[in-house]
Amino acid sequence: QVQVVESGGGSVQPGGSLRLSCVASGSIFRFYDMGWYRQAPGKQRELVATITRGNSTNYADSVKGRVIISRDNAKNTVYLQMNSLKPEDTAVYYCNVNFGSKYYWGQGTQVTVSS
Repeated sequence: QVQVVESGGGSVQPGGSLRLSCVASGSIFRFYDMGWYRQAPGKQRELVATITRGNSTNYADSVKGRVIISRDNAKNTVYLQMNSLKPEDTAVYYCNVNFGSKYYWGQGTQVTVSS
């Protein structure tokens, strides 16, 4: 079982920035494929960004150019740097671990973008 814990959410004005962090348990973190997803009220959970064990990244069109996903294997942590935030970015953000054909989720962290 992989434990996943997100942090870094909060309230920010439009145009602001936030950095989300996700710590996953396990001594083989470097072999995990990681991702960030989000779910807004009344909507389905959607992909934001992913990063593979080989550091290949993928972004949803809605966040391209505004968001950067990165990882620090020494700290078992994946980050999501979000810039130029918009009200439509408001959602609960979830971290995902994909390993051994299994998926593990954190509890989520709330991001609210409002003036």
